[in-house]
Amino acid sequence: MPVFDMMESTLVKKLNFKPSFKLRFITRTVYVALTMFIGITFPFFGALLSFFGGFAFAPTTYFLPCIIWLAIVKPKKFSLSWFINWICIILGVMLMILGPIGGLRNIIVHAKDFKFYN
Repeated sequence: MPVFDMMESTLVKKLNFKPSFKLRFITRTVYVALTMFIGITFPFFGALLSFFGGFAFAPTTYFLPCIIWLAIVKPKKFSLSWFINWICIILGVMLMILGPIGGLRNIIVHAKDFKFYN
């Protein structure tokens, strides 16, 4: 939704389009078609998602919220919630390290066999 809102506000504010259902429908359809085309065109798109997801998705989802919670709440050391948060932090960091490595390895291993549109 933030991507759609950003595109629509850019079209309305900078390019002076009239905000309407038609603009929203066409903008979203073109965006989805473009991303689908990119996903279909590049056979290594899944590995690419793994590569970049390790940098962006793992920190913001797995361990940064736990670190923030530990800093704000300051639970008693070695309590159940303290252990669970530290386990999530360790697993999140491992995922952040191993995800890009696995994605890059997958791209390198399958690079010789890539065929576009076959």
